[in-house]
Amino acid sequence: MDVPAANQSPLWAGPCSSHTAFEQRPLCGPLPGFLGLNLGSPSEQTPQCSPPGRSSLWTPYGGHPAGSGSVITPPYEDGPHQISPNSESRYGLDPGLLPSAVKVMADDRAEWEGKVFVSESFGPPPPLPTTSCIMEDGGSASPRAIRSTTYCFPQDGPTALLARLPLAMLVTPLARRNSLEKRLPVVTEDTCVSGCRRCGASMCVAMSWQDCGQRFRCPFCDKLIEVPWQQYQPIDGVDGVRLDRDQRPELKMGSYEVLHALKGEAAALLLAIDTSAAALRGGHLEFVTQEIHTLLASLIGDVRVGLLTYDSRIQLYDLSPALSRPHMLVMAETSDELQLPVREGLVLALRDCMDGITSVLQHIPQMSPEGDESAGVPVDLPVKAGLAVLKMLACPGKLLVFHSAPLVETEQTSTGFFGTSKPKSIFQPPEGATSLAEACVHQGCGVHLFVLSPQDVGGAWPGHIPYLTGGALYTFNHLQGDLDRERFSRNLKCVVAADVGYKAELSLFVSKGMRVSGCYGLFAPRPRPDRVAMATLDCWTTLAVELAHDGSALDETRGIAIQAVLAYNKPSGERRSRVHTLTLRCSRHLQDTFRQYQAQTLLAFYCKKMYCEALERPLQDLREELQRDLTEALAFYRRHGCSASAWASSGQLVLPGGLRALPVYVNSLRKSDVLLPGLRTSVHCRLGLRCQVLALDAAACAMHFYPMLVPLPLSHAVDAKEGAEGALRCSAASLLPGGMYLLHAPHTLLLWVGAHVLPCTLVELFNVGCLASLPSGETKLPVLDTPLSVAVRSLLDALDSEVPRLRQLLLVKQGDAGEELLQRHLVEDKSPNGGAPYADFLYHLHVNSVRLLH
Repeated sequence: MDVPAANQSPLWAGPCSSHTAFEQRPLCGPLPGFLGLNLGSPSEQTPQCSPPGRSSLWTPYGGHPAGSGSVITPPYEDGPHQISPNSESRYGLDPGLLPSAVKVMADDRAEWEGKVFVSESFGPPPPLPTTSCIMEDGGSASPRAIRSTTYCFPQDGPTALLARLPLAMLVTPLARRNSLEKRLPVVTEDTCVSGCRRCGASMCVAMSWQDCGQRFRCPFCDKLIEVPWQQYQPIDGVDGVRLDRDQRPELKMGSYEVLHALKGEAAALLLAIDTSAAALRGGHLEFVTQEIHTLLASLIGDVRVGLLTYDSRIQLYDLSPALSRPHMLVMAETSDELQLPVREGLVLALRDCMDGITSVLQHIPQMSPEGDESAGVPVDLPVKAGLAVLKMLACPGKLLVFHSAPLVETEQTSTGFFGTSKPKSIFQPPEGATSLAEACVHQGCGVHLFVLSPQDVGGAWPGHIPYLTGGALYTFNHLQGDLDRERFSRNLKCVVAADVGYKAELSLFVSKGMRVSGCYGLFAPRPRPDRVAMATLDCWTTLAVELAHDGSALDETRGIAIQAVLAYNKPSGERRSRVHTLTLRCSRHLQDTFRQYQAQTLLAFYCKKMYCEALERPLQDLREELQRDLTEALAFYRRHGCSASAWASSGQLVLPGGLRALPVYVNSLRKSDVLLPGLRTSVHCRLGLRCQVLALDAAACAMHFYPMLVPLPLSHAVDAKEGAEGALRCSAASLLPGGMYLLHAPHTLLLWVGAHVLPCTLVELFNVGCLASLPSGETKLPVLDTPLSVAVRSLLDALDSEVPRLRQLLLVKQGDAGEELLQRHLVEDKSPNGGAPYADFLYHLHVNSVRLLH
């Protein structure tokens, strides 16, 4: 059943011409009439005009108060809200009365926070991704591993088309577990019951046993498979399950892991340091080599490490302990196929080569710079050298590149940008980068690139290869400031310490009657969407899998099964397969499908799909498609998903309970910097942001497009969590000049300080007496022995543990030029790049959905 709205409010609306990209087009004005907001079943509730304690009278934009009487203005303790013009709706709608994503998340936390959710076959939808709870495997994969956009699939294709919403999965194969949750059971390959020999699916709960346990029917290919006699066990005649079910995780659990007998080579850690003239004269190599030495000294001796340097040539180092000192091997020929002169001594266990590495690191800053400082070095040169080393040793590994020279393009095309009719996009990687990334994927080489000096505007972007291989790009400004150096040290430690899977291969299976129509994420695409290969894979990386009906209708009694099998290497060389199987019910009633949708999962899917299709399609088309899909979904839910009384009145905005926050999420996605660039957003920033967001899981994706805005406690509060009122709506209307607010997103941590904050608060938190003495920009809170300082720093540490990437705290004072960065994250307001405010977007959605019905 739909969840009724806690607050229902009148909306001013009327017929309006349909525009899709209305950020750049004029909208028609409001017409007389009321729209009652309805988030539940209209037949089961009575619409209210306003929430308790608020006036039911309001003034439309450019009009007069509706109704009779006077408008009540609520009092504020710290003065009136400083509402920015970006917060106002051009239709006079009160944004505070619209469906709130903050309230949706708060209600879900109140229901599930700290509790146990059992993931069972054909079970109900799980808690939202942003809710912290304990997941228990009850026969179906945990939502941390596989999360569906809806937990009730339409029975056939025509019914699915009426929903106008995607049928998709979010797959996080190496998902993190809560500290209170059990570890995945591990079975050996020789003792595990064999899966389907026809389609290759692994054994799971969805297999139905027949003929006294001699055969099972595979739901993915619908074939009967005979069990080897060595693995035979009789079945219970009543329940149709094997008698050894409780002793075998593959027959009882939704997720388990298989340990294969074949073991490969252990992973290696390769360090490539730029020693060009620009790097040696930059003055930061001494700090970099010291940090690398400190990090290696803290590692265990079994780690295999190799070292190389480069300028226009490659310098390899033989670190054999039998040598009195390391031998440098210079490779002047840097063609595509590098021929390594030696094999022994290039990569050794750390205990055997630590002295040699120390000697080389001490020598690097003392090298004499040669050549022109402005001469560029192609960033793929050290990648090719590191890849050649790993190929020679037949092992996977991480390649850390520390680059300082200007970046240059190595690929030259004769056709030029306008030399072909194929549409071009700034997001498309060069062909050379794609082919090199594919070679890294085949070898299991994950590239992490540390760019230590600012690059010229308009130059080559070096992030394609790192992100396509499961690595990342880190940029710095010559490592001059203390904050820059601290960020470098923290990122370096996290990259080396991260536990990743190497040479990962993901196979996707779905029940007969469905097919995998698309797979979206941060990886080099393959011809088959149900097969994905990645060089390295961490616990955060999430892929979106789109499903479609294929042929016959689904069986309501059997439901639908989805299986994701990840084969990967551990750092020690062990080969494992992690199996996740999710079983859902299906229905011929469209209303059941609508009510089982979850907005945050839909947001993550839309984000990954649109950001991937941005490689080939115009951004305007993608923004229009998002609005069109959501408009049609609202219209068809009104017609097919709820009772006739709900859509008999055109003034009713009808939303399924699980999709109350979807309009604000989609609007935030449409006006993001990737899909709607602003004048102050550089191309390199958009390229990096696209890659970073593509790898996010559902919780981080929801936090990215709707950041958490938390009011910090004042000086009299002791506990930050107790002093804060909870998360606020992402709007300028939520900010009071007498308060301090923390904006928390996966890649941004921003502290906004109001102009009227008390001096005692500034002293307790920043150790300054007035706001003018507080510097803006990147900062680090001083360590003070005050209750406020301790509480806020503890809150920052807790928030940092929830995101995949280290962030630097940015301080913004009210009235500073830096407030534009804050405005980009206030997603309910009009964005600096011209994106529409949430209230106007919701108004437009409703008007257009009503027009579709007539």
